[in-house]
Amino acid sequence: MVNQLLEWYHQNKRDLPWRKTHDPYKIWVSEIILQQTQIQTGTKYYHAFIKKFPNIKSLSLAKERDILKIWEGLGYYTRAINMLYTAKKINDV
Repeated sequence: MVNQLLEWYHQNKRDLPWRKTHDPYKIWVSEIILQQTQIQTGTKYYHAFIKKFPNIKSLSLAKERDILKIWEGLGYYTRAINMLYTAKKINDV
């Protein structure tokens, strides 16, 4: 049964940008964005977010208003604020 499920996944999985990386930061960003968000919408925000903040250091140096601006329209803004807070903690900013 497990092998059948894995085979089905490999044949049918969607081509998503966070599946092409082993970068924990990019995977983390995708997980946060995809909470309460459809894949199609989340993918657009993911690309914009990673372009603006390509790593956790750049995120930790950002201002809250910059994070909220790029998050605009996605909703649940506490997710973005918590990401910024976490990045600052990790980088001791």
